[in-house]
Amino acid sequence: MRVLFIHQNFPGQFKHVAPALAAQGHEVVALGINKPAYPTPGVKVLLHRPRAPNPESAKAAPDELKELQAKTIRGHSVARALTRLRQEGFIPALICVHSGWGEAFFIKDVFPDVPLLVYAEYFYRSSGGDSDFDPEFSRKTLESLERLRLKNTHLIHGLLAADRGLSPTRFQRDCHPEVLRDKIEVIHDGIDTKRFVPDARAIVSLRKAGLTLRPKDEVVTFVARELEPYRGYHSFMRALPELLALRPNAQIVIVGGHGVSYGAPPPVGTTWKDLFLNEVAGRIDRKRVHFVGKLPHALLTQLMQVSTAHVYLTYPFVVSWSLMEAMSIGCLVVGSRTAPVQEVVEHGRTGLLVDFFDLSEIASTVADALERRTELQDLRKAARQHIVQHYDLKTRCLPAQLELLQRLAAPDKR
Repeated sequence: MRVLFIHQNFPGQFKHVAPALAAQGHEVVALGINKPAYPTPGVKVLLHRPRAPNPESAKAAPDELKELQAKTIRGHSVARALTRLRQEGFIPALICVHSGWGEAFFIKDVFPDVPLLVYAEYFYRSSGGDSDFDPEFSRKTLESLERLRLKNTHLIHGLLAADRGLSPTRFQRDCHPEVLRDKIEVIHDGIDTKRFVPDARAIVSLRKAGLTLRPKDEVVTFVARELEPYRGYHSFMRALPELLALRPNAQIVIVGGHGVSYGAPPPVGTTWKDLFLNEVAGRIDRKRVHFVGKLPHALLTQLMQVSTAHVYLTYPFVVSWSLMEAMSIGCLVVGSRTAPVQEVVEHGRTGLLVDFFDLSEIASTVADALERRTELQDLRKAARQHIVQHYDLKTRCLPAQLELLQRLAAPDKR
């Protein structure tokens, strides 16, 4: 059968299922904006180029409408690319799209009879989600509520048009309006538990930090795509003075970029990384706090293999692949007591949970985990077992994804 994937940064969340379909002999085509960062064997990747918005109209529009306009333009661009494919005789049996940037807006207007699966990653809520979680950065006003409602416009259009939705976790599905939840199936993207494994002999050399670390060392790791409030970077940094005082031999390794993936940008002229580092700089031993930027995945895996305690904090938002990879490696996770983490980590069984804002609890819990590292080995084993049992790529998630796609595909084109 013919399957079309649409994602601005293909392969994105389709990085396993698209090549798997191609390996089964299906014709797989992908449509994206950016050139793929890595190969997807057997998949033909096409690029589309959304036009730039009219400068005058964009300048006059309020910010929330500028965002909606950008997403509408992406939807137009996808629709025109699909029209060309249809004219060339390409009629898919199934279309799978990530709707987060507007690509799903007009798909059904080009292919009304082709089953459509929408990857429903997140839906913004006025309460109980990321928007009102952190009082330091959240100000609920009528204007903010209006912006939030408009941010969901393209997501609602995509799900209403779709035949089915797909969310990786129950938390993400349940962020959506109740009337739409029954349309959404929960299947995680999958963790390669054969790749992310414990290794008692691991050694990691971090040249930028001038460090060589082994499992016997006292290592605290903190990993985020970008060092920003959404991933609890500010809480972690503010907890460091107490943690370093409690554990004089601990080495802190912080992985992440200096940009912004989620939420608002920092004040002009600084970065979130520097802002919160400067806040505690006079109260920490800089020789034991190492910022290593973004690491290649293989090096990041080695770092997690030597980690004594891995801290993962997040707003009620999309949970990171890095958390589950760390658990698969057998890291002792100290996570925030927030809904997406609680779905994966059970306190006292597969990890330890702390209040996102309680700096003393974060510091003391991590210090205790370092002190009782031998005693807490069972938590490490249980964490890995949980990921293997519920989130393994090859035995659970990928087969479930393939079954869903096969079930949805047009019967006469399978």
